[in-house]
Amino acid sequence: MAAAKKFKSRFRFTCGPWNVNEGVEAFGPGVRPTIDILEKFDAFKKIGLDGVQFHDDDAVPDMNNMTENQIIDYAKDVKAELDKRGLVAEFVAPRLWMDPHTTDGGFTSNSKEDYEFAMWRAYRSIDIAKALGAKNIVLWLAREGTLCAESKDPVQKITQLIDSINAMLAYDSDIKVLIESKPNEPIDRSYCGTIGHVMAVSAASIDPKRVGAVLESAHAILAGLDPANEMAFALKFGKLGSVHLNDQNGCRYDQDKSFGAESLRSAFDQVKVLMDNNYGSDGQMVGLDVKAMRTQKAEDQYRHIINSMEIVKTMEQKVAKFDKKFQAKCIKTRNYEKLEMYVNNLIMGIE
Repeated sequence: MAAAKKFKSRFRFTCGPWNVNEGVEAFGPGVRPTIDILEKFDAFKKIGLDGVQFHDDDAVPDMNNMTENQIIDYAKDVKAELDKRGLVAEFVAPRLWMDPHTTDGGFTSNSKEDYEFAMWRAYRSIDIAKALGAKNIVLWLAREGTLCAESKDPVQKITQLIDSINAMLAYDSDIKVLIESKPNEPIDRSYCGTIGHVMAVSAASIDPKRVGAVLESAHAILAGLDPANEMAFALKFGKLGSVHLNDQNGCRYDQDKSFGAESLRSAFDQVKVLMDNNYGSDGQMVGLDVKAMRTQKAEDQYRHIINSMEIVKTMEQKVAKFDKKFQAKCIKTRNYEKLEMYVNNLIMGIE
């Protein structure tokens, strides 16, 4: 298992335990053995990651059957394991979409009992984050929307979602809530599908400075949008709390392909907008939300993460060589064909 190339990146990289998995998908069972989380921590450090992303039950697997104090104590033990390896926790996200309580959503559920369960998990995620030394709470609003359009009043449920975020902000004054936008899947009518939706929810919260965005490349593509432009929109308003870099082959199911696997031009533009706007200067990290192909053998099942880091680092070097004077000349004469070919040649390494 090799590490990513030696070039020193300006970014700090993370991934989640779920990014090294058995190959389970909606269309087939697992094909690789399960790996203990501590073994994953060891491997993450070896390949050059700086930190780990967590769902609440990644950090505390049996949390539904534990007391609040037990949850915190368990998370502190996980923090000790991270510290041993020189890793940090980037964020904690309540994994609501996998629980029977949240088949109809959590924060927008029609069930009072299920809504209360979702809030309990949100509060415990904050407790876990504090124990791990993280301040970011990521909300992937997987089932917050509808499968049947008439099953919910969308205005009332969006209000309920904002109220839920306000309650999290009130629970702990140090946390930041980062919403990971996605337009569809597993539901087909999401209440927070794009960065624009995240901006609106943030503005409606009790503390907009503490509500930001996570932009995942594939999610933008699924919405028919350009990932770099979605990043730019969040950057303009100081809202880009994290990015999840990966790739996607069109408007299919969420593929989480290795970064740059489908479009090196898009990868270049994403890295360029991050570099041009000094992303990371406020502590933000670069998440690699990628999955290994089911054909990948267990002995090399970290390859997709290594490859993604190498693409980011390669694009960093390409962006550093980008000739802004030549760009300005092309813009002045509106010779965009010339500029576009320059970019393609830069990516291909043609002088």
